[in-house]
Amino acid sequence: MPEDPPSLLFVNQHYAPDLASTAQHLTDLAEHLAADGFEVHVLCSRGHYLSGEMDVPAEETRNGVHVHRVRTTAFGRETTLGRLADYASFFLQVLWRLLKGPRYDAVVSLTTPPLLPVAMAAARLLRGQPYGIWSMDLHPEAEQAVGMIGEDSPLTRVLQGLADWSYRRAAFTVDLGPHMKERIRAKGVPDERLHTIPVWNKRDEVYPIPDDQNPLMEKVGLEDKFVVMYSGNAGLGHRFDEVLRAAEHFDGRKEGIHFLFVGSGPRREEIERFAETRGLSNLTYLDYFPRDQIKFSLSLADVHLLTLRRSFAGIAVPGKLYGILASGTPALMVGPEASDPAKTIQHHEVGTVVDPSSFDAEAAATEAVIGAIQHLRDHPDEQQSVGARGREVFLSRFEQETCCEKWTAILRQELETP
Repeated sequence: MPEDPPSLLFVNQHYAPDLASTAQHLTDLAEHLAADGFEVHVLCSRGHYLSGEMDVPAEETRNGVHVHRVRTTAFGRETTLGRLADYASFFLQVLWRLLKGPRYDAVVSLTTPPLLPVAMAAARLLRGQPYGIWSMDLHPEAEQAVGMIGEDSPLTRVLQGLADWSYRRAAFTVDLGPHMKERIRAKGVPDERLHTIPVWNKRDEVYPIPDDQNPLMEKVGLEDKFVVMYSGNAGLGHRFDEVLRAAEHFDGRKEGIHFLFVGSGPRREEIERFAETRGLSNLTYLDYFPRDQIKFSLSLADVHLLTLRRSFAGIAVPGKLYGILASGTPALMVGPEASDPAKTIQHHEVGTVVDPSSFDAEAAATEAVIGAIQHLRDHPDEQQSVGARGREVFLSRFEQETCCEKWTAILRQELETP
């Protein structure tokens, strides 16, 4: 008789049809592994990343993946207390399922909500359930970086101790880049348990689309504009001061440079308020487009923005870079050179990095951002060649099949190791 396929459980707060970035990448990987012969299960919440509510079944098999959704509080991301309640209720549901539900050959925890791997470590301690971690970001380091908790408070020491313990207990950890790997190594995790796999995009989901073939171009009213675009979550780990001052500089000028923000996040209101207060006519903020329109949305840009606060280097690795490369558009990063996305941009020559910390004054950093945008506006041939090189790099290194096959190899290796 044939052997049963190896059983895997992925745990994350969000899964399809949710549009959260972690939901999309987990969906891609889970469906890839199911097609590869694994028995794949996903444990997630029934809440929606933004609104808190989503009309989905508690149990379903979706493209070969067995999805188990638990009911939790559903306050969404409007308030910090509501978000914490959603996190806590999901964490407790997960811990209960891990201790009382079926065993799996391996469990893989993502990092939403924060400290979710601690539940995996508890299940291993109490039940012997092996697990790995897909480290999308690091907590409580992220909360420290934005000042939500003190760097050396008693609460921080407890949370950091639990987080580090959960990483040390994991059979393996998949990180997103060398700078994140270094932070995880500092927790006491040996190199042989660390694997770097970037997140990805699909070659047939995001690709360059000429302006005259893009139905969104006229819809959003950007014909004949040079579009500087920020797409995705405007989070607390991102910086926008230089970008907004650059938008103010270009407002009303003959170059026709327009700043387009697409998505949401805790900084959205601040950005919209800046544009309204300054009376900017060259800044537009739109909601997320459906996933099947991402190729059109990302192709609206002539240059894509990527930003990161210095304190977040190695804590978070913005996955939007790979969509930028897939769209065949130059990247302009405002953030630390000593970070994973900056190294990718510079090594492959697919854009420009402006590190504000390398300038003596904020005005000088803003001038560097303005200069980078103006240069691409004035040199369309270079803009096209840099974008084309980005597409080539994406296809060779950051395409879904390439990255998911690395996951398959790691999981098969882990499951074969006694």
